[in-house]
Amino acid sequence: MSAVRVRSFIYAFLLAACAGGPAPPDWQLNAVGALRIFQQHYLAGDTKLADMEFAAAKAQIARTGRADLLARAELIRCAVRTASLELDDCPGFERLRGEAGPEEIAYADALAGKRTRAEGEDALSRLVSAGILLKTGRITPAQIAAAAETASAEGWRRPLLAWLGVQAKRAEEAGDKDAAERIRRRMGLITGRE
Repeated sequence: MSAVRVRSFIYAFLLAACAGGPAPPDWQLNAVGALRIFQQHYLAGDTKLADMEFAAAKAQIARTGRADLLARAELIRCAVRTASLELDDCPGFERLRGEAGPEEIAYADALAGKRTRAEGEDALSRLVSAGILLKTGRITPAQIAAAAETASAEGWRRPLLAWLGVQAKRAEEAGDKDAAERIRRRMGLITGRE
């Protein structure tokens, strides 16, 4: 897949079903809104609210009986989780892979590190790309630092803690106790333990 940005994927994926026609049906607007709110809560670290919004989005999409759209929603969830370094095989999408289109399959393969994709310009796409690089073992220390700073600039608690955790672990492995301690203090500020 070429430069597919996660944010545009969210907004376009459902609205594409009715492109060029009348105003989108309520289910589409509700699903897109719930996916957007899911993303906000998930990145902020509020799992309970994120899960509720994702369930609401899936319920709206399920009203259509279209498994291909449910597969797209699962890809969105997987991408947001990848940005936060919750690296798995996207089980929600994999259950629906047979119903997905070629674009969705290509994106899922990119998330799995089986296919390359261009990095998007927005913060979430950059974090997703960094997560893929980490998953495939091709990330550099500079890219890890950039991912942490991207999450910090956005105020995204969950991915920031994850990327700082990677930095701290690497500092410890390198024997740089001062850097590791500095990073742990920063993590303490985020979690309220400092």
